[in-house]
Amino acid sequence: MAVTASWISKRPNFCGGDACIRDSRITVWGLVAYRRLGMSEADILEAVQGLTPADLEAAWEYAAANAEEIDRDIRENEEGEEGFVE
Repeated sequence: MAVTASWISKRPNFCGGDACIRDSRITVWGLVAYRRLGMSEADILEAVQGLTPADLEAAWEYAAANAEEIDRDIRENEEGEEGFVE
């Protein structure tokens, strides 16, 4: 898990404090959501510009160690912000 500690960042004023890959705006929960939708790692790497295989490894490690957090983040995204009107 040494890779994860240095690869994942969480800052309160950046992407709502969600866990991100390195210092990017690529969220771990977003990558996990892609995976749950059936995308392969190759598909994810092709879809997300700048993402590397090492990034995915760190994301999967973080997600496994923080499953409740990731599930909550995915659920909150699916529900949208309270009061949102189209």
